Amino acid sequence: MESFRIAAVQMNGPFGQAERNLKEMERWCRGAAEAGARLVLFPELVITGHWCAREAYRHAEPVPEGPSTRRLEAMAREFDLVISAGLGELERGVAYNTQVLAAPGGYVGKQRKTHLSADEYFYYRPGTQLPVHDLGCCRVGTIICFDIMFPEVARILALHGAEVLLAPHAARMGKWRERGQQRIVRDIKRQWRKLYPSRALDNGCFLAVTNQAGHAGGETSHAGGTIIFDPSGEVIAESQSKTVQEEMVVCDLAAEKLLDRRSRSCFPLLVRRPEIYGDLARSTD
Repeated sequence: MESFRIAAVQMNGPFGQAERNLKEMERWCRGAAEAGARLVLFPELVITGHWCAREAYRHAEPVPEGPSTRRLEAMAREFDLVISAGLGELERGVAYNTQVLAAPGGYVGKQRKTHLSADEYFYYRPGTQLPVHDLGCCRVGTIICFDIMFPEVARILALHGAEVLLAPHAARMGKWRERGQQRIVRDIKRQWRKLYPSRALDNGCFLAVTNQAGHAGGETSHAGGTIIFDPSGEVIAESQSKTVQEEMVVCDLAAEKLLDRRSRSCFPLLVRRPEIYGDLARSTD
């Protein structure tokens, strides 16, 4: 890994408005490039929208042949950025919740969400692979929203060489009208401060999490929120919005922090005992 600057964007991606959402992403990419970022992270399903309804299938499209991935490639070339963004993917008649990586040189790869939450199960199929992609400045793995609840996902990505973990979210707000926006934003960050530091610390990875922010469609709204952690699990940057607002966070990822964490004695990846972990790969039935 080499030191570089990352941008993470919490933004609204209204359902079924891909063209509108891509135009907004272009504006954010321009700002990220002007800020000196090399990689920009957008939320889960930000292009096609996150609203679990029958229309989810209708708005899914092929990857990388579809129009949205081609637009991401064009934006990556124009702004000299690597872009990570979520959309509904359609392959062989099946829809997936997918995060795409596009670089100035073209399409890099994708991650399909492997653990579907609640009603997502009825509209998408789960992915079966956990790829790691070499971007030149670093190797990245992607953990989509609910996947973070399973520590095995982050561990496998780290074992496959990931140095930076990207965590796009479309975390829903629930009954936000009763609870209030400030409390919703505060609660989701509180939850992330429990989960994500351990994923970064245990695996010696930088980790960036960002969430959709606003009304998606129907009764679905998202709370926003962005936090970036270093390989020791410390917060190095976060969004400042107290209510549900769009915002971009820009942060430098220093290679020496990763080296320092991974070169310590008893670093978990160095002393793990896979021969005694067999039960993790067995069904609980």
